[in-house]
Order: sequence, then C-alpha cells, then structure tokens
Amino acid sequence: MSEIIVLGAGMVGVCSALELQARGHAVVLVDRKQPGVETSYGNAGVIQAEAAEPYGMPRDIPTLFGMLLGRSNDFTFTLPQLIRQAPALWTYYRSSQSERHRKISRWHAELTTRSTEDHEALIKAAHADNLIAREGLCEVYRDPAALAQAASDLARIEARYGVTSRVLDGQAFTAEEPAITKTPAGAIHWLQSWSCSDPGELTRRYAALFTERGGRIERGDAASLTQEGAVWRVQTEGGSLTAEGVVMALGPWSPSHLRPFGYRVQMVLKRGYHQHFAAPTAVRRPFLDVENGVVAASMQKGLRITSGAALVPMNAKPDPRQVSQGVKGISEILDLGEPISEPQWYGTRPFMPDMLPVIGQAPRHEGLWFNFGHGHHGFTLGPTSALLLADAMEGQRSDLHDQLAPDRRASVSY
Repeated sequence: MSEIIVLGAGMVGVCSALELQARGHAVVLVDRKQPGVETSYGNAGVIQAEAAEPYGMPRDIPTLFGMLLGRSNDFTFTLPQLIRQAPALWTYYRSSQSERHRKISRWHAELTTRSTEDHEALIKAAHADNLIAREGLCEVYRDPAALAQAASDLARIEARYGVTSRVLDGQAFTAEEPAITKTPAGAIHWLQSWSCSDPGELTRRYAALFTERGGRIERGDAASLTQEGAVWRVQTEGGSLTAEGVVMALGPWSPSHLRPFGYRVQMVLKRGYHQHFAAPTAVRRPFLDVENGVVAASMQKGLRITSGAALVPMNAKPDPRQVSQGVKGISEILDLGEPISEPQWYGTRPFMPDMLPVIGQAPRHEGLWFNFGHGHHGFTLGPTSALLLADAMEGQRSDLHDQLAPDRRASVSY
C-alpha cells in the first residue's frame, strides 16, 4: 500500500481516488472546492457511449471561414485567445486529417464504448440509480439533407465500433418526444448512451462513497504542490499533506500547475455555458439541436440548455451570448417555459489537440501521474480513465496505455 494524493475533485479525480482506494492505497482527495462543482456539475449529463469518434476540427475552407465569421453557434472566440491557442489549434487541425482521425478514433472508441459499463458498478455502489436514465441520446436535424448525410454513415460506425443507432423521421421523433412543439426533419437516436439528471450530484455521491470507504477529502491549493526527494507535499486547510505519489486530475487547470515542474501542455480550452428553464414538459432523452449547437436535457433543477464551445481565457468575464443564441433557436421547436433565476454558470472543457486524454506517469518525476485532457468527455470517462491510471500505476502496459502516456504525446513537452 502507498499513500497517494489526488488533485482535483471533479468526475475524473473522484473516480481516480475511488479506484486507487479499491486497489489498497491510502488516498486523500484535494481540491479548493467541494467535489463536483466545476465542469462536472455544469455539463449536459450524458455518458456518451456513442462518442467513439472524437470531435474533429472541420478541414474544409468554407466551413472554417464560416466559423471564423461567426456563422456557427457551435463555436465562438476572441481574437487574442485564438492567437494564444494557435499552436494547439494547429495540432488539432492536423490531427483531424482523415487518416489521423481514423487512427485516433480507434483508441478513443476503446474508452467511450465501455463507459457505461465502467460507470455501472459505481452507480450501484453509490445508490445513484435514481439519477440515471438509459434512454439514449438524440441528434435532431431541421435540414433533411443534413439528416440524410449523417444517417448514411451509421452503418460504418456500427460495423467499426459496435455503436448502435436508429433513424427517426420527424413525425416518429415528435411522437416519442412530447416536449417537441414543431416537427423537425428527423433525428438520429444513439441507443447505448445514458444520461444523468444531476451530474454534479452523481459526482458528489461517488465522492461520498470514497469517504464511506475510508477516504479523506481536504480543501487545498494545488499550486502549493512541491517535491521533496521521494515525497510529494501539498498544503491544505487541515495542514500539510505528504505522499509517495500524486495524481494531477485538474482538468483545464492542469497545464498551469505542471508548468513549475517543467512541463508544457498544449490544450484547447473550450468554455461552455448552461441555462435552466421551468419547462412544462420534460424531454424524454437529451438531444442535440444540430442547427443551433445546444443540448437540451431534463435535470432535477429544470430543463438545462448547454452551449457549444467558446475559445476565451479561463479568467474571462461571462459572456452568455452563445447560450442565449442557442436558446432562441431551440425555442422554435421546444417549449422552454420561464427561465429559472440563477447565477450564470460557465465552465471550461480541457480538450487535448490530439483528442485523447493524457493518462500515465510524468516523464521526468517519479511518483507524479497525469489524468486529464478528456475534452467533452470527462463526465463520460471518469471511471474508465481511473481504471487505466490504476493499471499503469501497478506497472501494467498495453497498446492503449502507450497511446495515452504523457511521454508519447507531442502535446506534452518537457
């Protein structure tokens, strides 16, 4: 048994702490806030077993210019941040080339297609089944041509990854989704994905399971992390903690906390927003309104509308125009009801430009381990990446471990 500090109490960090604890380690989970209050709270709550192929950057010039001109609500940016993230965006662009994307998708699919299975054991142990629906995820199309194009690729996706789906015409979708007020062209229903009515609460229940099993959670500042010989030290409100190992699971904050140790991590920082509404009718399944780049999902707090990606600094002031535009568009087919008064939430997705999370031992520091960079899928991949991390810490190695390891990644320099 060894002592391990896990930095970061989002879904990835909490699951890492649980899995290491299950392997017999003494684990302390450290964060500046309570578990599950950052991006693990504010996402769309979907465990995306369908997301075998990660989101690539468009490579055709008309689409790229349209994004830069603000014609897509999926993507907004500030020019200074676009310039600042240019190296990571260039890597992202190159990684999205069709052959490279195909190879990356092979490894990404090994993660996502097992995600519901890996969550299942924790859901049961944490008595959280009341938060979970197993109804799948829909993509809703207004344009028949766009629906036909997307549907034409479904057979290939099922054959390659085992991801199942069905195509619904507009009337069939409306019949299954009573919240819809205007019939769209149709929808693709991804059958294997699950959804959660309160992703922050699920993270907190996993954290409660960790403490019930003897784990400790401390408030502390990851910036205080130091290495003293073979020992790692971090300061918390309860005093100084030391351990033989430390796991960096701080999502978008990981690069800045690794910089003092000589690591330079390329990361595309994608901010997202959400807004809740007192909708008169709950949606049966979460669905993406493809035309407006927002996801609608029924939560315990109300109907949550979650936006696409905004390239802005993490310390930038809130600018909810993207989610507001999405709300305006989706209200054409969905009765949202009145907005629920609440502080404007926003969070940042830690997206690696080669579209795979970084999981494994730090190249230059004994006892330092990475588990971050899950992009849009941190909520989905928390348990899966925790299992892979724990295997790596026990000395296990596989082709998948090699693809995720920090010392094999061009986006991690040292």
